[in-house]
Amino acid sequence: MIIYHGSEKIIRTPEYGFGNSSNDYGRGFYCTEDIEIAKEWACKKNTDGFANCYDLDINGLNVCDLNSDEYTILNWLALLTKYRGYWQRRSIAEDAKDYLQSEFLIDTDVFDIIIGYRADDSYFSFAQDFIMGTISLQKLSRAMKLGKLGEQIVLKSSRAFERISYNSNESAPASHYYPMKVRRDLAAREQYMDLRTNGSRLDEVYILDLMRGRVNIDDLRI
Repeated sequence: MIIYHGSEKIIRTPEYGFGNSSNDYGRGFYCTEDIEIAKEWACKKNTDGFANCYDLDINGLNVCDLNSDEYTILNWLALLTKYRGYWQRRSIAEDAKDYLQSEFLIDTDVFDIIIGYRADDSYFSFAQDFIMGTISLQKLSRAMKLGKLGEQIVLKSSRAFERISYNSNESAPASHYYPMKVRRDLAAREQYMDLRTNGSRLDEVYILDLMRGRVNIDDLRI
């Protein structure tokens, strides 16, 4: 695979064991296959950055693709509630977090690489709405595709870091890519508001339906 990491600096040798523990999937090296998205991420603080380009050999590595048929968006949510720091307190959200982690949490320690959604700004708020019982699981699934943010590829193990090699970098001027990031986020939020205000169908599944056992977790709607 050819992957890109957006950063304020050039990173020729990614190091295992570093990174923010409160990222979507915990510590790791977060990348994408889309160089334009990487450039937007590089300028998230409205400062110039770089899209670092790497070769990644995944042959023989244990890969968890959260967007494959093996998993559901609930597995992604369980990981998000474990690692991301801010959630509503003293509300249904606390019980929902406990439920998701009890029923759907994946042991990421057995994987070398995780592939899944990135909970960027607006997307994290979409997840929060589902946890709070505001939107259905079906609407959350559709919302995560708004704005075409794409997937992130996260190196988690020392084995994965042994398989990555630096290629090159391209500059990412904030004057161009920060506004692109803002526009993407705004577009996703506007589309989300349209989605959210559309009437719900009676067969849509909410977090309370799951927590109260009203829906079988093997239900095809999930």
